[in-house]
Amino acid sequence: MATVELRFSALPEHVRTARLVAAAVARRSGVDEAVLDEVRLAVGEACTRAVGLHQSGGITAPVRVLLIEEEKQFSIEVGDEAPHTAPGEVPGAHGGADESDAETEEDEMGLAVISGLVDDVEVTAGENGGLIRMSWPTTPPATLVP
Repeated sequence: MATVELRFSALPEHVRTARLVAAAVARRSGVDEAVLDEVRLAVGEACTRAVGLHQSGGITAPVRVLLIEEEKQFSIEVGDEAPHTAPGEVPGAHGGADESDAETEEDEMGLAVISGLVDDVEVTAGENGGLIRMSWPTTPPATLVP
């Protein structure tokens, strides 16, 4: 299992780099060429979400991206260190309701876009941060027969 780890400051200008690296590693891992645009878009959306959460929360830690090549699949994990609302907690309890509602709506929209692009997606969140794990099937390289 090969893994590439990318960490970047929570700045929007670094999201493009993460997208390019993810697409290059996905291509090398055997992800179908027709799916690479979806990989780029999903990684861009997940990284933009993480950058926004870090910026709005005043978090200086870098955004983490893991690109994991496994035997029959390629996975990408985008992690943030922003505390997320616990189930049952009232959104907006920690700040202005209007601002929190807008952030929650934007967050949900980003997750909906990712879910529409990726068949195999898992989102986990807690008080120590969140993680979006996305996976795509890979095809082994064709073997040349002499």
